[in-house]
Amino acid sequence: MEKIQCQVAKSKSEIIDYLVRTILSLITLFFIFSTGKAYAVPGYARQTGLSCTACHSVFPELTSFGRQFKLNGYTLTSINTVNATNDKDKEKLKILTISAISAMVQSSFSSISKEIPETQNNNVDFPQQLSLFYAGEVTPHIGAFIQITYDGQDGSIGMDNIDLRYYHQAQIGTKELLCGLTLNNNPTVQDIWNSTPAWGYPYASSEEEPSPIAATLIEDAFGQQVAGLGAFVLFQNTVYGEVSVYRSVQQGVAQPPGADVSMYMKGVTPYWRVALQHQWSNIFLELGTFGLTSKLYPEGISGLTDQYTDIGLDLQYEYSGANTIFSFHTSWINENQSLDATYDMGGSASENYNLKSYKADASVYRHNSCGLTLGYFSVSGNTNTGMFGPSPVEGSRLQKPNTSGFIGQLSFLPWYNTKFAIQYTMFTKFNGAGDNYDGSGRNASDNNTLYLLTWINF
Repeated sequence: MEKIQCQVAKSKSEIIDYLVRTILSLITLFFIFSTGKAYAVPGYARQTGLSCTACHSVFPELTSFGRQFKLNGYTLTSINTVNATNDKDKEKLKILTISAISAMVQSSFSSISKEIPETQNNNVDFPQQLSLFYAGEVTPHIGAFIQITYDGQDGSIGMDNIDLRYYHQAQIGTKELLCGLTLNNNPTVQDIWNSTPAWGYPYASSEEEPSPIAATLIEDAFGQQVAGLGAFVLFQNTVYGEVSVYRSVQQGVAQPPGADVSMYMKGVTPYWRVALQHQWSNIFLELGTFGLTSKLYPEGISGLTDQYTDIGLDLQYEYSGANTIFSFHTSWINENQSLDATYDMGGSASENYNLKSYKADASVYRHNSCGLTLGYFSVSGNTNTGMFGPSPVEGSRLQKPNTSGFIGQLSFLPWYNTKFAIQYTMFTKFNGAGDNYDGSGRNASDNNTLYLLTWINF
């Protein structure tokens, strides 16, 4: 009983500490900038007859109007449609008269501070990513965001993010209620804020940059490898709630799945989201929580499982002036791991492990065209001799995952659907240490990366 009380007190202390850090960060960044993670899909602009800036402050960050457009199933339209009704004058068909297909291309250049052994540095990716979208109204009350992507890193073409939505508007007395369903393939891709993993900063990054040894499940493991059905409600444009369930549908594996799969769900994974939001003239604020709990087979689909429980807090602040846009996003995720299967196989020194992730970013843009973004990230956990160990570049000499650093980006948008960016990632710690983190003499700063990006939507 004392142990449970201690854990509860510790959890409360961590949440309070997160909120204090967030408030202080927000105040600090606001004064710094005052002195001076959906893509922007052109198909939606064609459908609505509105500029990209109606839905996006600077793509892919959504405005309040953009959030409403997404919640209402991507169905707002100002163009002619093909319509049909039944004998009771009920609308049974509504199809766009123009194509809902759009495209996106990203090309980039990456330079790592110290080249990875036996590899070439200073690489060009052309394209880094090429995507086709079906984005728009499908029929009354139903709309879609469907992305198919060519990945220049491995030369593959595959299903990327999907969000199919149904919505319904209702009145409860004098109160407004928006509710609906979402069918998607990536927890948080259905989210309307830029403070959760799927649409969080950085919105594009180098594929050559070394990746930290650990990440929380909700940030790293499920993208495009699951199918989820969820129900959401928005009451009085203030209180948002969602509950979804996910099931593994890994791409590129034999069906039915067998011994060749890894990190496969046992049963379903529930996901939840609760948020409060409010708009004051040119100021917007959102505060919420999100999370999931999942049982996974580390190898195959039989035997013991590992259980992961992720609980996150997030905050989003926006200020839209006559010529200046300021935004701030932050999230904190606590992941508890019960590693029965991994421990039994000798892959962990303990049956229980805890991982924490903290991110914050702030942006200031002038005239929706040029801006600066500064971000901070941190992943931390305890020593685990079974999970982590020394190895060149990717290893951890101290057998810890602790990684932290900053990401700065200068962006220029000569047109609302075109972005040129210079991004620099600076690591203060990588896989547990600043110096000789891998046991082979590599320092965290050796992974610092310069990234040049061209991003065009058409």
